[in-house]
Amino acid sequence: MLFGRNDKLGDSYETPVFGSTESGSSIPKDILGKNSIAPKTAYRLIKDELMNEGNARLNLATFCQTYMEDEATKLMAETLEKNAIDKSEYPQTTEMENRCVNMIAKLWNAPKDMNYLGTSTVGSSEACMLGGMAMKFRWRNRAEKLGIDITKRKPNLVISSGYQVCWEKFCVYWDIEMRLVPMDEEHMSLNIDKVLDYVDEYTIGVVALQGITYTGKFDDIKKLDALLEKYNKTAKISVPIHVDGASGGLFTPFIDPDMEWDFRLKNVVSISTSGHKYGLVYPGIGWVIWKDEEYLPKELIFEVSYLGGTMPTMAINFSRSASQVIGQYYNFLRLGFEGYREIHQRTKDVAMYLSDEIEKIGLFKIYDNGENLPIVCYRLVDDANVEWTLYDLADRLAMKGWQIPAYPLPENLQDIIIQRIVCRADLSHDMAELFIRDLKTAIKDLNNANVLVHGKETDKKTYGFTH
Repeated sequence: MLFGRNDKLGDSYETPVFGSTESGSSIPKDILGKNSIAPKTAYRLIKDELMNEGNARLNLATFCQTYMEDEATKLMAETLEKNAIDKSEYPQTTEMENRCVNMIAKLWNAPKDMNYLGTSTVGSSEACMLGGMAMKFRWRNRAEKLGIDITKRKPNLVISSGYQVCWEKFCVYWDIEMRLVPMDEEHMSLNIDKVLDYVDEYTIGVVALQGITYTGKFDDIKKLDALLEKYNKTAKISVPIHVDGASGGLFTPFIDPDMEWDFRLKNVVSISTSGHKYGLVYPGIGWVIWKDEEYLPKELIFEVSYLGGTMPTMAINFSRSASQVIGQYYNFLRLGFEGYREIHQRTKDVAMYLSDEIEKIGLFKIYDNGENLPIVCYRLVDDANVEWTLYDLADRLAMKGWQIPAYPLPENLQDIIIQRIVCRADLSHDMAELFIRDLKTAIKDLNNANVLVHGKETDKKTYGFTH
């Protein structure tokens, strides 16, 4: 049948994918191909190229969500065309974004006598940038009024050495001096006793981490608030706190609602988080909220048309799909407070189980057992007496599909190599049991390893399965 035939290629729409000309030749990689190809063929060729990246569900290196319900995925796929920045064109989408901001602000205990402001972002990195920009502009405005020479030297930002790289980017992009409070064996989070050594009248703010990416531990934000409250009473210019809650911002309110880390603390003026981590949305969504409009300088707010009026916008990025915002609202609507609490509690229980089982092996020192975030971090004990390293163990686990990173701790602790397991909502207890089984097998294989794994024996044996 000639209908639908591509005469140049000799294929028709009935040609099986792996009988097509394209499947038997190299596909375009650097130069745009001359001819179009069938959609099912393009889909299969790209899908196959991605196979060797493994199963994202087994990637325990990432904090980013790797599972959403089918209904959420369908809803997000059906709304990919909506542009989040077009408030007047997609007013109901904007309404859903505002609902999310309101819900998160209440989770973070925004004071009722203040006027909070917030926005969605492309992940918590943009949210951190916005929080940092607001601190810089506000410092500059206040410093000029107080007669501080803002051209004398760079303004600075104080943060622990366990920072995420987006803060380094912020300091480079906006010409800020980054002052690092070093972590050490006794202080695996922000060393509050050392903070004031790095603070002066050019400090735009202190960033507190509600979940350090290296270890999952929390900074003691309540203690930091008390420290800065005392400092600010006599300081020429007060120093605020921005909380980077990339991981903990949408975890802590459900698991430990009594913990004071958020807007209940006087000097916490802004908080950022990732919706695509423990907000349980696929990558591409973050949130930032300011306690009151005084903490977001007006020059950073732009008015856009919305429902016959105007509304403020303060994001850096412009056109982007609104599907992640809608996915976040779906989760809030679908799960509610109790749904999030149940998921996060079960995730924490899995982390504690993994920590206990790993410690029982006797080769590892646990740095974080999942008590703060559901993150398990460990290193080899000093007297492990093994020939292999955690890098070898990571390679061995990868053979079973598990992606478990091994890496050095930050400056001042860089000689310590740790391994980290991030427990997410889609890591069930049964999967955790399978991981422990594979971990023990990997250790056994490494202990017995030699160059020729199967030796030179002449005995015949079966490799794999017989059929």
